[in-house]
Amino acid sequence: MRRIIALDIGSVRIGVAVSDPLGFFAQGIAVLHAADNWLEDLAKIVSGYDAPLLLVGLPRRTDGSEGPETEKIRAVAENIRGRSPQTEIKFWDERFTTVIAQQALIEADVSRSGRKNKVDKIAAAVLLQSYLDQNKA
Repeated sequence: MRRIIALDIGSVRIGVAVSDPLGFFAQGIAVLHAADNWLEDLAKIVSGYDAPLLLVGLPRRTDGSEGPETEKIRAVAENIRGRSPQTEIKFWDERFTTVIAQQALIEADVSRSGRKNKVDKIAAAVLLQSYLDQNKA
């Protein structure tokens, strides 16, 4: 199995996580800033890890339906697909990933400012770990 990159895309920050080569564990590796040219940074990350799969968090409503934010994320994914057609893109339900990440950081006694700088990559790791756990062979 090869590595998987996961994205938790927000309007300000994009959390990035990567799996281990065997697909057992997820680790948050970066927080990209939406105001910057983050797609170039993402391309370098995908290339550096030689990841054939990009898992993109899909923000569904609590009832599971899709809203306007979901459409925005799908549009961003299409932009990524246009830049990197060889990379497969899958969507994964990201409901509650940020809440879970925030709670984990609070339990680890991370300061409020520290949480702000880490929560997005932790949320991406939660998203990816959920995918890995559900797709174990």
